[in-house]
Amino acid sequence: MKIKKILISQPQPTTPKNPYADLAKKYNLQIDFRQFIRIEGLTVEEFKLQKIRIAEYTAIVFNSKTGIDHFFRICKELKIVLSEKLNYFCISDSVANYLQKYAEHRRNHIFFPKGQQSKDNVLWAKMDKRPNEKYLFVLSNISQVDFFTLKFKEKKYTYSQGIFYRTLNSDMSAVPINDYQLLAFFSPQGIKSLQANFPNFQQGSTLIAAFGKSAAAAVTEAGLRLDIAAPTSECLSMPAAIEQYINKLK
Repeated sequence: MKIKKILISQPQPTTPKNPYADLAKKYNLQIDFRQFIRIEGLTVEEFKLQKIRIAEYTAIVFNSKTGIDHFFRICKELKIVLSEKLNYFCISDSVANYLQKYAEHRRNHIFFPKGQQSKDNVLWAKMDKRPNEKYLFVLSNISQVDFFTLKFKEKKYTYSQGIFYRTLNSDMSAVPINDYQLLAFFSPQGIKSLQANFPNFQQGSTLIAAFGKSAAAAVTEAGLRLDIAAPTSECLSMPAAIEQYINKLK
């Protein structure tokens, strides 16, 4: 089967020079971008229903850039003045770098794993040095934090989970889904949106690509066939994985 049209379930790159554009030009492909999910911040009134008093916490845990935006938005709308001693724990260096947009002068209070370090182990090592912190997890309505929940209970740390935004399915009814030979997903929520928008979707010869273990697992759990998985030791990005698959078809 020849691949001619690809649908990427992410926003379109902001610059014309990008790996997807290079891929399209090299193999004469049509690559379209559509967000299968959308983010909606909780209102102050909705947040208050959780009865979370942000000022009572000594450490904030972020697992996404979106969480950072909505945490500081809620703080601003509630006119909360954050303590200069507040510590921040981030799941990755990219999230930590983004956090400096809001807390640049508090770099000594931002903790995160660097580069290729094992994210979980490094983050726990940093937390273990501060067992008396009162942690607040900044989450969405669909965040999976079972690992952290079990660990915190085991270590008897004080923590709460706060919902600051929700992830919703986008309306994809106008998308001719069967016109594409390849669909690429980056989260379990993207797969759920596919099923919600196209309940009669039959995969057939359509190829499905997934980036990340959770997205890959969601594909198979949905009863679909996973044709392209990334990242791998050979292909660290989705464009690279797609190109490798195209070359195998030759």
